[in-house]
Amino acid sequence: MKIMIVTDAWEPQVNGVVRTLKMTTRHLHEMGHSTHILSPLDFKSMPCPTYPEISLALATRGAVARHIDRVAPDCLHIATEGPLGWAARGVALRRGWPFTTAYHSRFPEYVQARVRVPLGFSYALLRKFHNAGRATLAPTPAIVQDLRARGFTQARLWSRGVNLEAFSPDGARLERTNSPVFLYVGRLAVEKQVHKFLELDLPGEKWVAGTGPAEARLKAQYPHARWFGVLGGDDLATVYRSADVMVFPSVTDTFGLVMAESMACGTPVAAYPVPGPIDVVGRDSPGGALDDDLRAACLAALAKSRDGVRRHAEQFNWPAATRQFEQALVRLTTQPGATSARSESMA
Repeated sequence: MKIMIVTDAWEPQVNGVVRTLKMTTRHLHEMGHSTHILSPLDFKSMPCPTYPEISLALATRGAVARHIDRVAPDCLHIATEGPLGWAARGVALRRGWPFTTAYHSRFPEYVQARVRVPLGFSYALLRKFHNAGRATLAPTPAIVQDLRARGFTQARLWSRGVNLEAFSPDGARLERTNSPVFLYVGRLAVEKQVHKFLELDLPGEKWVAGTGPAEARLKAQYPHARWFGVLGGDDLATVYRSADVMVFPSVTDTFGLVMAESMACGTPVAAYPVPGPIDVVGRDSPGGALDDDLRAACLAALAKSRDGVRRHAEQFNWPAATRQFEQALVRLTTQPGATSARSESMA
């Protein structure tokens, strides 16, 4: 099949959404499908207010329709609820096309953390967006259950994987000045609650890998942490396996791909017992420790066997996750391009 994926999150962004889409497209190709990404790179764009690392596409519905028509896909997947996602949704609804969506981020909680928009308002908007599709793909059973309880009628599971060859316990390690080492990997933004990690009274030293709008403030407040910036590839795997515990202080993530990557390197995870960590790390599991007291979770994770942590991570594989994605897709009822985009050009 020829699959079009519309996403507001794409390169040069470095985050879980982008990594998920890149790994999914890779495995779709291995399954014999072709994929076409429609992203802000295809349009003029502007920086997102309060989050300039993210580009917002300046695209009309008509421009999006023309891009879709040039590709003439068999299936349409709308990955994000940004400007491109809403435009593609509008095109599909006007033409009577079925489509699937994905719930990658707990957007209402993100917005509330940043600008105090009530959760009820944001969830109502997202229900409107997602319930128009044939399936809303969410990464863990806990998130699927939460969405259904909030009125998302089409929620179903699309899990995640980890590259078990790239992220491995075997390989280079960094020198340490003190032990143990507690590591955070991810965006440095208010909704990630990185300060909850950095303010903990822990033995050893703290490492931070990532960037984001809160970077300058956090560096000024916590100068004794070791800051790595954005890492990728072998460098990211090296920093994971060099740490004793990877700390995940966020309570708004739907999955937290960095947790699976860390565990694949044999490094246990410490997190709060909330959706995301509950399914990825698990309660009373070999993968790490969950506790409402994050410090207690960090100390408990130190006792986990690195071999057991790695074995726990091996349940997350991209081929199985990609099959879930493939099985949710719905073929378009009419061939793209058969309906003129002229009426949408002014939308």
